[in-house]
Amino acid sequence: MDEAAKKTSLRMIPYGLFVVTTGTGRGRRSDDQLDHAGLVPAAARRARHEGRQHDARSREGQRHFAVNVLGAGQKDCAFAFFKPTQVEGNKLSGYETEAGSTGAPLLLDAPAWFECRLTDVVERGDHHVVVAEVLDAGVRRESAPLTLAECGVFYGG
Repeated sequence: MDEAAKKTSLRMIPYGLFVVTTGTGRGRRSDDQLDHAGLVPAAARRARHEGRQHDARSREGQRHFAVNVLGAGQKDCAFAFFKPTQVEGNKLSGYETEAGSTGAPLLLDAPAWFECRLTDVVERGDHHVVVAEVLDAGVRRESAPLTLAECGVFYGG
């Protein structure tokens, strides 16, 4: 295989950016369980199994999560979730949240969101595929999606 061609072709896939959140939407639940959030470059893609979002989603009792859809121009919001989650009251990494119908935190700045129930995890290679059922959804405002290209970063290859 031509590795350069593989890298170039995978980088041509237009990835949207989404913040996946888990927890109760109310900050600290107990001494060892916090709300968590992390940036993923596509909703219909794999989640790295060593990431905290996957760990939190797959724990017993943590089978619900929200996917917060970021809109064009929200690069600063996206970059806030490249780092470990900072929880302060109802804020995750400085962004206000509210609890969704499943209890997962919803980012108030995200133009749209959907809440899911984990149904399956397919373990292959260095990533897992997370399969989920959408339970609820909302739109705060219509927006073009934020993409990796707009942020000047690449994924794939």
